[in-house]
Amino acid sequence: MTKLNIGDVVPNFELKDENGTSFTFNAKGLKGWTVLYFYPMDDTPGCTKEACAFRDAFEDFTAAGAQVIGVSNDGQSKHEAFKAKHNLPFTLLTDENKKVQKLFGVKGSLLGFLPGRETFVIDSQGVLRHKFRSQIKAEQHVQEALSIIQSAS
Repeated sequence: MTKLNIGDVVPNFELKDENGTSFTFNAKGLKGWTVLYFYPMDDTPGCTKEACAFRDAFEDFTAAGAQVIGVSNDGQSKHEAFKAKHNLPFTLLTDENKKVQKLFGVKGSLLGFLPGRETFVIDSQGVLRHKFRSQIKAEQHVQEALSIIQSAS
């Protein structure tokens, strides 16, 4: 399993979004910060809290020049319904074969049965500046990410 470390340039990757459209992350094409958060599953209590916390802070991220992207193993139709149900203003990516989770070294939770909950903050040059892992404190991912971006501005 590859593990990205702070200071590494994030490799390019491509996944499908909630609409089934191809989304390409290109480190050289970034226009600002990127918050990439991995979560276990759509519509579970912790994941919904986390997604809604990112939604509620979305304007703060946008004002700081950051895009927010959520990633889980769930398929396109589950993402589409989850996004609509909770009015999420950001992209949700489908990583059904866990290739991007492996790329980032996201660890599983619950003895490896569920994907992990980790957040990565990437600067405008594509460099990983911060990573945070906590299975229980879902909303803290939002505070951590926003704090890193705001303190760098």
